[in-house]
Amino acid sequence: MEEVIIVGAGPCGISAAVELKKAGIPALVIEKHCIVNSIYLYPTHLQFFSTPDLLEIGDIPFTTPSDKPSRQEALFYYRNVARHFDLNIRSYEEVTSIRKKDGHFVVTSVNRGGRQIETEAKHVVISTGYFDTPNLLGIPGEELPKVTHYYREAHPYTNMKVAIIGGNNSAIDAALDLMRVGAEVTVVYRQEQMSPSIKPWVRPIFESMVAKGHIRMLYASRVVRIDDLTVTVDTNGSQTVLDNDFVLALTGFRPDRTLMIESGVELQGEHLKPLYDPETMESNVPGLYVAGVIASGHNANEIFIETGRKHGVAIARHIASKGHTDLSS
Repeated sequence: MEEVIIVGAGPCGISAAVELKKAGIPALVIEKHCIVNSIYLYPTHLQFFSTPDLLEIGDIPFTTPSDKPSRQEALFYYRNVARHFDLNIRSYEEVTSIRKKDGHFVVTSVNRGGRQIETEAKHVVISTGYFDTPNLLGIPGEELPKVTHYYREAHPYTNMKVAIIGGNNSAIDAALDLMRVGAEVTVVYRQEQMSPSIKPWVRPIFESMVAKGHIRMLYASRVVRIDDLTVTVDTNGSQTVLDNDFVLALTGFRPDRTLMIESGVELQGEHLKPLYDPETMESNVPGLYVAGVIASGHNANEIFIETGRKHGVAIARHIASKGHTDLSS
């Protein structure tokens, strides 16, 4: 029987595994994709808002010559942290259920070969993040191959007509990238004006490109239909059909709480946050913990790497206290 199973090998899941190992508590991490898959899915050339020290876990320095680390540097860093601590990670294995049995947990998972595996554990940490579940538009044509909720890089869209749905930083950055490779870019945003959260060093550049006609910006607008060669945009009740090759629906993501709910974790409040003790991260199910953005409910912007990485410390301390492990050293 495992002492602890951690579901999810994102930065917060890896942080929890590291803190447990430092406390002398072995943990098995089960991840349905690659480690730190959310960071892997970020745009290829993304730079973080956070400084390197705010992304560090396990007291391992995150060294970079830049003020803001890149996606590639983050992948290298978290990969090396996992290797440094020799973490036990089973990648490409999806956890499908967590149930209690005779005072411990039975975690059912399916590996990449389709084989079902049952692993028993005394404690379970759910740290599944949110990047697998985009906020869907719920409009005709959203399922077409030309539509994606993930933006990687500009090159495939060279000289194409691209509609970007959304108006936050990811949408603005993508629009500028696409413009540089010759794409014909239309940004469709439901608000009346630009989001106040846009990075201050990016905002004037974007506004200049819009003013010069290099990017088309449609405020108070929404895409209501997507077809093979067009999109239909509604602006204050007036509909316009635009020629279109690709759609980037950059409308954000939300945690998938299905596994957590089926495990017996209760949700509370307007944002349906899981019920847990913030001092220990233990949920209303004894022995079952939450870590990272999954603890935030609907508001995925409430918890980031720089805050979620601390959850592992609380979890390790609480589990260790049950076994009287000394954490003072």
